[in-house]
Amino acid sequence: MKTIIDTIGNTPLVELKRLNSNSNVRVLVKLEGSNPGGSVKDRAALNMIRSAIERGDIKKGTRLIEATSGNTGIALAMMAGIYGLEIELVMPESSTRERTLTMQAFGAKVTLLDSIEDCRDYAEEKGQTEDYFLLNQFANNDNYLAHYQTTGPEIWRDTDGEITHFVSSMGTTGTIMGCSRFFKEQKNEIQIIGCQPTEESSIPGIRRWPEEYLPKIFDPSRVDRTMDVSEVEAAETARKLAKHEGIFVGMSSGGACAVALKIASELKEGVVVFIACDRGDRYLSSDLFT
Repeated sequence: MKTIIDTIGNTPLVELKRLNSNSNVRVLVKLEGSNPGGSVKDRAALNMIRSAIERGDIKKGTRLIEATSGNTGIALAMMAGIYGLEIELVMPESSTRERTLTMQAFGAKVTLLDSIEDCRDYAEEKGQTEDYFLLNQFANNDNYLAHYQTTGPEIWRDTDGEITHFVSSMGTTGTIMGCSRFFKEQKNEIQIIGCQPTEESSIPGIRRWPEEYLPKIFDPSRVDRTMDVSEVEAAETARKLAKHEGIFVGMSSGGACAVALKIASELKEGVVVFIACDRGDRYLSSDLFT
């Protein structure tokens, strides 16, 4: 019989049938909300905690701490509970109520601060004391390795190696760093496209990082093209995905879809894959679907 950990990964890859207007290009979406914790972050959370245990970095009784915009926190809370570890998660106050309640349901302590930068500073300060262990998803190689080992190979397998373009929103950048490494090893011509919010936009889960807060795992040479997406465009596309494709996802997934559709409109032929990183029910208390 499988355990809940065994159900992480091997998420569905499905084709858009109504929003893509270029019949010569296939646009596929990997539904990471199908993971048991509801997002792509289950993969990184499992790999970061399991690898740290295997190395002896954390043991029974270790208290974990992590800054998060939400999905990683939920995944870490779930995983910490499974492994019998205490965890404190530090989130921006703007995070939806559903996220806080979900983390607490998994047994985590939740601390809310003004911004994600404040959260990172707080977690890093506490992580330097003997009382806490900081996983630090922004600088932890086990974050992107989870996607190098699982997400990339699954997409390669499910497209029979025909993927030509990969689109991912960028937060910690673990997904795009890991998948880029894997895809370039299979076929260097595959184009890697990262999405970030426009200057004035706020899109939960992804950031246009100030230079001093750029994730240490981010290597710009592994992204062929970076495209901006506005808050309005990301929200409108998330609503269209639900209404016309039956795909219920959050705003950052809407942003990745908007970019994937732009890429598709530029091509004569190809297979464009984008990541839908979580589910829409995590945003019902926000104005995303009202």
